[in-house]
Amino acid sequence: MKKYILITIATIAIFSTTIISCSDEFVNRDPVYSVGSENYFNSKTDYDNALIGAYDLLQSTFVNVLMGEIASDNTLAGGGNATDVPGYQQIDDMIHTPVNAQLKSLWDYMFAGVQRCNYILEFKDKTDFVGKNQVIAEARFLRAYYHFELVKWFGGIPMNGDKRFAVGDEKSIPRSSVSDVYASIEADLIFAKDNLSPTASQKGRATKGAALALLGKAYLYQNKFSQAATTLESLISTSSYSLVTDYNSIFEDAGENGAESVFEVQYTDVEGAGFGCFQCSEGNIAVGFNGPRDYTGSLFTSGFSFNVPTQKIVNAFEAGDRRKAVAILDIEAWAASTGATFSKGNEHTGFFNRKYIPRKRSANAQGDLNLTNPNNYRAIRYADVLLMAAEAYSRGGIDDSKAKNYLNQVRRRAFGDLNHDITASGPALTDFILAERRIELVGEGHRFFDLVRTGKAAQEIEGFKAGKNELFPIPIEEIQFANGNWQQNPGY
Repeated sequence: MKKYILITIATIAIFSTTIISCSDEFVNRDPVYSVGSENYFNSKTDYDNALIGAYDLLQSTFVNVLMGEIASDNTLAGGGNATDVPGYQQIDDMIHTPVNAQLKSLWDYMFAGVQRCNYILEFKDKTDFVGKNQVIAEARFLRAYYHFELVKWFGGIPMNGDKRFAVGDEKSIPRSSVSDVYASIEADLIFAKDNLSPTASQKGRATKGAALALLGKAYLYQNKFSQAATTLESLISTSSYSLVTDYNSIFEDAGENGAESVFEVQYTDVEGAGFGCFQCSEGNIAVGFNGPRDYTGSLFTSGFSFNVPTQKIVNAFEAGDRRKAVAILDIEAWAASTGATFSKGNEHTGFFNRKYIPRKRSANAQGDLNLTNPNNYRAIRYADVLLMAAEAYSRGGIDDSKAKNYLNQVRRRAFGDLNHDITASGPALTDFILAERRIELVGEGHRFFDLVRTGKAAQEIEGFKAGKNELFPIPIEEIQFANGNWQQNPGY
């Protein structure tokens, strides 16, 4: 059973404990605790163990993905009733406030990840060993990943360099500017790309390709189109990643960590969880939340009917697009053809996020079967890389020919022919690329942030208020702990 530090930034630093966990691809081991750095970081093993602890918080990003989709125009919150997980319901309706348990969890989880990375980096010079740069590069990649999630959701955040936060820092360390957070992300990822191996020593570990992809994404989010295009092009032109022929295979068990996977969060169902401790699970909690309520039938299993796709996203698929049947489960049609049964939940649309709903389980599965699902999250796919590069080339006015090439590679896989290639140029091409991102990546948690960064959120998301909802509120507990040092985001 894993142990977590799931508390505020104000108190997280009182622990100097190194916390080790496992995932389905890392070596299983009992938790290791070592209090105080004076008797730690004395060997390569110590650094390796601390690094596994830093990876462990990636599994918490299930909440980022789930809420990122609910916040968009792709899905409704759903659930059992209108008050089922109020935090999700509020975000869906764009009426969320600083008092929101799910936003608080996201803040806590991501800062816990930063804290674990900084624990390694604070003592990076204590002991030398062969392969140390790889360990430091992985830690810096992970810190960039957690920082990127935080800046997407909350804007400027407090940072403390290569040091852990200590009690009282919340009253003296200010929120850094958004540009400073991105500068830190860029520096970490540049170091990571220069020092990480192109191939992972274990599935799920960061690689040079993952660092390049995330760096390109960070540039794109800042409208640094030239840097994004150059960075993503270097990945496309030199890597071994490729689009798999069968789009459906990506999201099944056999497709995990495949040729299209640039970075993937690892999950397993052999360490269980219950509602009292989501973070005791090694499973993907979001999958159970996405599943059809009270489902009985073939292929899938039951869930809690959250995050239900809207008719709007279903209608967005073009005729002949083979991705639709992979991304969207039409539960009424499925039930009629297979004899499956289910219950209707809140805001029932008749559709479910088929990419990430529970499949039938192994005999070794443990815990609440609605909560402990082994489905890996495909955090960065090669198709995403191609579409980000296409967007950078198009929006930056750099090379429409390359933009169309990368866009059409994705479309040819989707339709199985060349008849649906896009020939437009200029702003019309950009619109096609952004529309393609929505369809290709539906259900994967990117849509809200794509709308925000391209200035289209207010026109697409019901209830979205420009000048406010681009960011989410800092949790009220953090503002109170900071005692006036941190200002709340505008509008909250």
